[in-house]
Amino acid sequence: MLKALILLGLIAAFPAHADPSGTLRVIDADTVDIGGARVRLYGLDAPEMGQPCLLDGQSIDCGRWAADLVRARFEGQYARCITRDIDRYGRQVATCDVGGADIGQVIVAAGWAVAYRRYTMRYDLDEKAAAVAGRGLWASVMQDPETYRASRSIAPAAPDPACNIKGNISGNGRIYHRPGNRDYDRTVINEAQGERWFCSEAEARAAGWRAARN
Repeated sequence: MLKALILLGLIAAFPAHADPSGTLRVIDADTVDIGGARVRLYGLDAPEMGQPCLLDGQSIDCGRWAADLVRARFEGQYARCITRDIDRYGRQVATCDVGGADIGQVIVAAGWAVAYRRYTMRYDLDEKAAAVAGRGLWASVMQDPETYRASRSIAPAAPDPACNIKGNISGNGRIYHRPGNRDYDRTVINEAQGERWFCSEAEARAAGWRAARN
């Protein structure tokens, strides 16, 4: 019995998600696939796909522009990562390196993304150096990515005010959000992907959804 309890304790001590390693494929300037895992790079925030900015007097898609630069630098190379968190989309949030170089540091220092100081000051000085030198995004006129997302994150209201519980599908499974939950306002329901509205928690649970933790 004692041996069984010790074994269970050792299993619980290991993380649920192994640290990813493998060939890197770029999704956007702060999100990559590594060894089959979707990884959100820790400590940086890149412009969204479709986010406009003014560069050299021309309006461009800054998200695609930054992603293309990251892709040219890292695509197809072997990366090793250390997982630091799991985000609300089920992605591993990790620091990663290629050939001993910290990918996040390279991206921020080149001005292809900004330091995400809300979570860490890890790349604060790298961003400041890029800003002073006018590298990458710092040579453009661009709205901060987080501010840009916030301006676009007001989700449509429920078609029926009496059925306002949001049944969302993410990497964490089928989760329902009630008004007042932390992520309720920014959760958008895409019925084409199987997401739906519920009129009660009992209805949501019966359909296979579970309650959001926050």
